[in-house]
Amino acid sequence: MKILTPDFFYNSIYDVKLDELKQLNIEGLIIDIDNTLVGWDTSLPTLAVKEWLNSLSTQDFKVCLVSNNNKKRVMHFSKELNLPFIYQAKKPMKRNFLAAMKILGTTKDTTAVIGDQIFTDVLGGNRLELITVLVKPIKSKEFWWTNLVRKIERRVIKKVIK
Repeated sequence: MKILTPDFFYNSIYDVKLDELKQLNIEGLIIDIDNTLVGWDTSLPTLAVKEWLNSLSTQDFKVCLVSNNNKKRVMHFSKELNLPFIYQAKKPMKRNFLAAMKILGTTKDTTAVIGDQIFTDVLGGNRLELITVLVKPIKSKEFWWTNLVRKIERRVIKKVIK
């Protein structure tokens, strides 16, 4: 179960203790979009998300958005933020986590993943031994497939998050 266990668990991105990540020498953040930064049906970043992401850069964190969503959605969202991005990432496969680290100029020792799903974000990050941060999903109503995965995730969370 360790492979499915996040290093940190928070209610939302706004609760992430960035000072703790700094103490772990984290320089780069691979961040999911859908249900992590905004609801899956929200096409643009909110003002609060923009301010939070700006606070990351003022604290010298580098950010790459990594999403399993399509090019149009991810490009449209990321353009508003002027951040690098990877779309159709096929998380939890390692390839695009490694690509994001290359974009960020970070290593596995200086990179963390922030996302809302155990079987994509946490599993993918843990496969590379990155620091993983799980946040609660913003929206509860999702696609039927995601709802099925969420039921399994809830069982896993009860076992791995104490």
